[in-house]
Order: sequence, then C-alpha cells, then structure tokens
Amino acid sequence: MSLTVIGTGFGRTGTDSMREALTMLGFGPCHHMSEVMAHAEQKRLWRALAKGAAPDWERLFAGYKSCVDWPSAYYWRELVETYCQARVILTWRSPESWWESFQKTILPGIADSKDQDSLGIALLTKQVFGGRPQDRAHAIAVYEANVEAVLKTVPAERLLIHKLGDGWEPLCAHLGVPVPDELYPARNTTQEFRTAFSMN
Repeated sequence: MSLTVIGTGFGRTGTDSMREALTMLGFGPCHHMSEVMAHAEQKRLWRALAKGAAPDWERLFAGYKSCVDWPSAYYWRELVETYCQARVILTWRSPESWWESFQKTILPGIADSKDQDSLGIALLTKQVFGGRPQDRAHAIAVYEANVEAVLKTVPAERLLIHKLGDGWEPLCAHLGVPVPDELYPARNTTQEFRTAFSMN
C-alpha cells in the first residue's frame, strides 16, 4: 500500500479532524501521532528516524493510505517526492491562533517529557523548532516558514490549503470523491495531545 494523501501542516491545524475525515472518505488508515501513541513498533521506528536512521517509508507507513500531523509532517518534502502521485494537503490556521493552541497542548507535553528520545524532544524541540519551541516569535516564524515552503514546493494542482472550518467541499473536490452526508468531524483533544508529546 502506498500513501495517497500527504499532510504537510503542523500539529494543531486541524490534523486530528483531517485524520478522521480522510478515514471517512476511504483514505484510511491515516497515520497521525495517535498511531505512534498506540503502537510500540511505530514509536520505535519513528524515534529511530528522528535520531538519524535511514528512512524506510514503506515500513513506516505499512498499512496506511494517508498521513497527517507530526511526526510525518516534518518529513513532507521527502514524502511528496517519494509518493509522487499522492495528493497534498496543507492544513492551516492563522499563525497567532496556531500558537495559542500549540502552547496550551503540545508545548506543555514537551515540557513534561524527561525522555530525550521522545519525539517531543528529539523531533519537535530539537529539529522542528531548533531548540526553542517555547519562544513565541521563533515558533511562529518556523510555522510561517513551513507554510511558505509548502506553497513554493508543491505544484498548485497537487495541493489543497485546508483552513479550519472549510469542511467537506474543498477536500472532496481535491480528492475527487463525493461529499458525505455526515458532518465534517471536529476534534480537539487537548489532554490527549499533551500526553502524546510527553511520552512518544
């Protein structure tokens, strides 16, 4: 199985809702930090990658049809090139609202972690945010740089910018599938994400 949808947006941009939406549309299972939380082998493989192991994408995404959120979102450049037929989605919210959500959820989880091999420290703190995830101006600049890089790198015909509240229509049009009768999922599990980045 190969990835057919790749998410490039940071955590706290509606990625958990997108994970559920993609699953409902038939693009699941969808890889997300929740999968790392749930499976010891996933945790082992992603921790090894964050520490410098050579990527084995087929093994990392075995059984998955799509991916959103960290840890995969950090590697979007490689994934977009490797899975060149996959559709790409940039989940987006304003930088200021992203920071407000990030500092209440993921940032405390990182601060709670004492394990230097955790993805919260090894990947987010050290690699994504260059050791400064608690620095508001720096973190927002990193967020904005990621958005800019996606827009410059991914061809427009392959990319959907999906903003919070956009719902089904643009997503289904991008993926070429009918709009479901169900409401677009809305998930915002604050404690779950705090735990995720302190333990994984």
